[in-house]
Amino acid sequence: MSVVTVQLGQCGNQVGLDLFDTLYNDAQAGQKKSYATASYERFFHQTKDGDLVARAVLIDMEPKVIKQNFSKTAKSGVWKYDSASSFSQSQGSGNNWANGFCIHGPRHREVMEDLIRREVERCDKLTGFMAMMSVAGGTGSGVGTYVTQCLRDVYPKSFIVNHLIWPYETGEVTVQDYNSVLTLGHIYQLSDGILVHENDMVNKICSQLLHISDISIADLNKVIAHQLGAIFQPVFTADSDGHYSRNFLGEFVSALACHPEYKLLSMSTVPQMPSSYIPYTTFEWPSLIKHLRRMLISNTRMEEVTGSTQSLTGSNLNTSLANLLILRGKDVFTANTGDFSETSLYTSWQSPKDAFNVWKCPVPFRKYEKMAMLVSNSQALIEPLDNTLRKAWSMFAARAYVYQYTRFGMSEEDLLESFTFAEQIVSSYSQLGCKG
Repeated sequence: MSVVTVQLGQCGNQVGLDLFDTLYNDAQAGQKKSYATASYERFFHQTKDGDLVARAVLIDMEPKVIKQNFSKTAKSGVWKYDSASSFSQSQGSGNNWANGFCIHGPRHREVMEDLIRREVERCDKLTGFMAMMSVAGGTGSGVGTYVTQCLRDVYPKSFIVNHLIWPYETGEVTVQDYNSVLTLGHIYQLSDGILVHENDMVNKICSQLLHISDISIADLNKVIAHQLGAIFQPVFTADSDGHYSRNFLGEFVSALACHPEYKLLSMSTVPQMPSSYIPYTTFEWPSLIKHLRRMLISNTRMEEVTGSTQSLTGSNLNTSLANLLILRGKDVFTANTGDFSETSLYTSWQSPKDAFNVWKCPVPFRKYEKMAMLVSNSQALIEPLDNTLRKAWSMFAARAYVYQYTRFGMSEEDLLESFTFAEQIVSSYSQLGCKG
């Protein structure tokens, strides 16, 4: 079953390119035909000439990044985008969510829906969509939210997973806090699951784990694509009956977003290191799994900052609603994952039997002999969301930039409604740790 990716705005299109590169290169290196076939079936379609074409629609209100994507894939010659599956304009959204959602989205709805429909028709069987977008600017956040709304209207029975890039806390765009809260407040009611990458955390991974001294946007995007690839490549699930999972998005959502109030998903991966270190490093499943569990408890996506011991007691415990552990590599079926089934890791009203799932694949991922990825629906994202919400409230109280949104058709009540909805999300996740 296939996944159609919708790349939105500059960031969504840049990360999308790196993701498809990651998927293709990993499938090529997998040395198992069934693995490559399952990966290609999910994310690519093949032309009569044998070319692999990404199952993707590229949308941006400015043409630059989309043109760069076509140029890069043409030069590589290994896979490509369909030139007829893109849409751009000559004028961006001005880092304004309202401009993207209220103006550009409705104005271009018909052509965007038509592009997506044509991509869907190429699928033998569609499992759903992944929408990739940043929440800081105007097109990714505003148009991205509008497109997500269209997907829900047109394909009500398909799964929708949104991938959001959360902005640096120190700020990239003056109004990024407004844009972020508006995006989350609307998408939360439309999406089945929301994968979140925080730029601050990805930057730390580049600096402290990959030892990159002069970090570029390209470096950040490669880390994000690496982690997404570790999630989306073929796996054996509990329901796959000895075959690679076909209904991937359905099983993914069922495993992690089993309650409509809880849809935020964070990611942690071990190991993460410069590629030159990998041939000289030995990995063992017990240590990798133990390390990842510590990271979950201490609420960090950085394995090097965890302590040697962590207690399952105390107010700082990161409480989970659900966890999905994905193991890839040598001797994967011998790995003992029982430590993730401890009751203390989960909210009191969710049993570990229902809350924890493990998926496995014996094919190594991107040169790592063994790799463990944890996707967690937990309290991990309370702090960045709460910080963004607090700053958005402060700006609104000072009436800062409100006119920039109302002039595109939004009302102040629309802003307040998103603020209130985001507050409810924070409150719901805070209550996960309450013992009933």
